[in-house]
Amino acid sequence: MKFFYWISQTKIWESVFRTKLPISTNLDRALVIFNSLSLHIHPIKVRERAIKFTYTFYLGMISFFLFLVLTITGILLMLYYQPAIPNAYENMKDLKYVVSNGNFLRNMHRWSAHLMVISVFLHMLRVFFKGAYRPPRQFNWIVGVVLLIITLLLSYTGYLLPYDQLSYWAVTVGANIARYVPLIGEELSFLLLGGNNIGEYTLVRFYVLHCVILPAFMVMLIAFHFWRIRKDGGLL
Repeated sequence: MKFFYWISQTKIWESVFRTKLPISTNLDRALVIFNSLSLHIHPIKVRERAIKFTYTFYLGMISFFLFLVLTITGILLMLYYQPAIPNAYENMKDLKYVVSNGNFLRNMHRWSAHLMVISVFLHMLRVFFKGAYRPPRQFNWIVGVVLLIITLLLSYTGYLLPYDQLSYWAVTVGANIARYVPLIGEELSFLLLGGNNIGEYTLVRFYVLHCVILPAFMVMLIAFHFWRIRKDGGLL
């Protein structure tokens, strides 16, 4: 118990969590409720300067809106897609030539993905040059960096799903780059591909990563990111 008490008094704990241990008084219990994401995500008041367009350029909300567009269009695309060979490529052709508005739906998903990468990157630049990563927001800056990495991974894992020549060789290059990671390069490449070469297992793994695992992490981190902005005093 002494160890956990010591941990809860450190700066690292305060940077990650907003409630100290142990929870023994009514004030401690009230702080647990006050720090809840679901009950206190919206601030009571906002400074006028913080809502000006030139301060944030709304890049955070634009990124979130694009993520919602990607989620909706992605679910609709899943209705017409099979993560199997050669069905994947045939499904892409059907979306373009057979399914009503299928090509529009796919292009909307693809261009939203490109725009999200750009907007998240610009959002990170704005936060950096404004110095919004300074205490007490340093942990939220780390969360933002992780969100940028997940955004790039979502874009990369979605690249293989059409299973055409462009996506096949792009993933081949990425897997070869992964092999050069010190100590774990071969294992990392094998884990990514599900074998030594790109095949059925690779397509299934990229499909699950793109449609289930990475979006789940993205949703949790976005919620935590918004909550920390609220608890760290807003945008200013």
